[in-house]
Amino acid sequence: MKAAIFCFGLLALPLTSHAIDAGPASAQQQETEGWLLLQSRNKVASPKPQTTTPIERELTMQRWLKSYQHEIPQFFDQDQGGKVDSGSGSGG
Repeated sequence: MKAAIFCFGLLALPLTSHAIDAGPASAQQQETEGWLLLQSRNKVASPKPQTTTPIERELTMQRWLKSYQHEIPQFFDQDQGGKVDSGSGSGG
């Protein structure tokens, strides 16, 4: 019986959460969503095509290829980089 009540409680748990209201909540969020909408609809694209020179393309390719010269470590040692102040104000 207790297991059935527990299972019912777990099933009802998502019903207790509240969804965020649709639409932007702040002026900053409204502006951000406005810019994203303009980008997705491609309404304010520049009439001037953006091109690169052959030298710029070559430098970009060299930089991309150089990024593969560093081996990805299997593990990351968190103590190797030193200490970082988290700004929590706990003093330690």
